[in-house]
Amino acid sequence: VLKRPKDSVHVLVGDIGGGFGQKTSLYPEDGIVAYAATKLNRKVRWRGDRTDEFVGGTHGRDLTSTGEFALDARGRVLAYRVRSVGGTGAYSSGAGNIIPLVLGPFVQSGVYDLPLVHYEVKSVMTHTAPVGAYRGAGRPEGVFIVERLMDAAARQIGMDPRAIRKVNYIKPAQLPYTNPVGQVYDSGAFAHMLERASKLADWDGFAARKKAAKKKGLLYGRGLTSYIEWTGGRAHTEKVSLHATAEGRIILHSGTMAMGQGLQTTFTQMASNALGISMDKIDIVQGDTDLATGFGSVGSRSLFVGGTALAVSAADMIAKAREKASNILEASVEDIEYREGMLTVVGTDKRIGLFEIAKKESGARLSVDSEGEVDGPSWPNGTHICEVEIDPETGVTKIVRYTTVDDVGVAVNPMLVTGQIHGGVAQGIGQALYEGVSYDPEGQLLTASYQDYCLPRADDIPPIAVALDDSAPCKTNPLGAKGCGESGTIGGTPCLVNGVIDALSELGIKNLATPLTPMKVWQAIRDAQAGA
Repeated sequence: VLKRPKDSVHVLVGDIGGGFGQKTSLYPEDGIVAYAATKLNRKVRWRGDRTDEFVGGTHGRDLTSTGEFALDARGRVLAYRVRSVGGTGAYSSGAGNIIPLVLGPFVQSGVYDLPLVHYEVKSVMTHTAPVGAYRGAGRPEGVFIVERLMDAAARQIGMDPRAIRKVNYIKPAQLPYTNPVGQVYDSGAFAHMLERASKLADWDGFAARKKAAKKKGLLYGRGLTSYIEWTGGRAHTEKVSLHATAEGRIILHSGTMAMGQGLQTTFTQMASNALGISMDKIDIVQGDTDLATGFGSVGSRSLFVGGTALAVSAADMIAKAREKASNILEASVEDIEYREGMLTVVGTDKRIGLFEIAKKESGARLSVDSEGEVDGPSWPNGTHICEVEIDPETGVTKIVRYTTVDDVGVAVNPMLVTGQIHGGVAQGIGQALYEGVSYDPEGQLLTASYQDYCLPRADDIPPIAVALDDSAPCKTNPLGAKGCGESGTIGGTPCLVNGVIDALSELGIKNLATPLTPMKVWQAIRDAQAGA
C-alpha cells in the first residue's frame, strides 16, 4: 500500500480482543490511515462504529449445499455427492474464494471412510459484503453437510445414529488415512471418542428425559456430531528468539499473537518447564514487528507450530549455554550438565548460572534465534452430543444438555483448552439458532446492529461438559499437540441442528436451513400440523 520497504514499517499491536478470522486481512481503512499519516507526517486515528463493522467487515458462512448418500442395507455409505455454491460477496477479499473451494472440501468427508466421493463447488460473487474467514473458515460448513446426512440417513433407514457412524468410521488400522481430497489424517480414535461421549452424556437416559418433556407439552430431541478439523493455515514453520538477561529474566519474542486464547500463559508454562526457570521470571513479547515476525496466529496454529519453535529455542538456548559454560569452567561440553538455570561440571562443584553467563555476553544477554517446523497440519476431532427442548407454541429452542469429548492431542493447559471449546460451542450455537444476515431486494443490509442481528446471550448457553482425550497424540509435531481454537464451532452447529431436527422429526419435518430461529421453527411446526 505504501510502496516502501517492509523494514521501514513498524507495527505495534495492543489488546485486540478475539480474532476469529475476521481480523486476519488488511482492511482498506488500515491502509488509508497509514497512507494519510505518511503524507501528512502526523498522527492519524480512525475508529469505526458497530454499524461500520457490520457493513464493512467480512461476513462468514455464505454456503448453500445439497448433499446425497448412497447406502447399502448395513448403513455403509457407498457414495457421497455434494454440490455447493459459496458466495464471496461483491469484492474478492482475502480467503473468500479459498474457503468454499479448498478449506471446506478438506474436511467434507469428516471422520468417515467413504469409497466414492464427488464434490462440485462454485464460488460466486454476490451483491453483499465480502465473505472472509470466521472461526473455522469453511470447515464448519463442510462437516455440517456430512453430519446432517449421517443423521438423515439413519432416520430414513431406521438405524441408530451412533451405529451408522460406527459402520463408516475410519478404523485405527487405516491411519494414517488419506481422505478423498488428499489430506492425511495422522492420528485419531473416532469410535473411542463416540463411546466416551455417549457415556458422559448418559445416552441411555435420553428416553426418560424425552418422556418427561412430552408430559410438559414440549418437543425433545438429541443431536450427535463427530467432527474433524484441519489446522495450521498452510504455514508449518515459525521463528522465535529467546533471551536470558543479566537481570535474571527469560524473554521470548514470537510472531504469533495473543488474542484471548491465553497464549502468553501457555508459552510461559512451556518455557518454564523446558528451562527449569520459574514462571514469574519469564516474559512473552508479541505484537512488535521490530522484535519478531512470522506467519502469525491464524488457523489454530499458534501452539502446535509456535510452541514447537519455542521448544526448539529452549533446546538451542541450553546448548549455547553449555558451550559458554564449558569455556568459562574449562571443561568439555559433554561434561556440562544443565538443570534449573545452573550449568555444572558433572561430578564436581564447579558451576555457573545461566544469568551469570548472560552478564558476560555482549549486550548483557544470551540470545538464540530459532525456527520450528512441523511435518504437516494437525487434525483435532471429537464427538458432541446435545439435547434440546422446543416449545411448539412459540418455536423457542432451549438447549438443556451439552457434552463434548475433544481430541486435542497433548493439552499444555487443559483449562485454557476447555475455555476454547466453550467459546467455540457458543459460536456454533449462534450459527445454528440465532445469527443470520439479511438484505432487502435492493441490497440494503437490514441487520447492521445488535438490535437486528441476534446473538446468543449467557442465558441461551447451557452448561457445557468438556472432556479432553489425549489417547491419539498428534504425530506431525514433537509436542503431540493439535490445534483447538476452532474445534467447538465445527462440532457445535451440526450437533444443535441435528438435535432440533430430531425433536421436529415426529411431526415429519426433515430439514430446515440455518439459523433455526423461533419464527422459522414455529412456522415449520404450523405447516406440518396443517399438512397433517
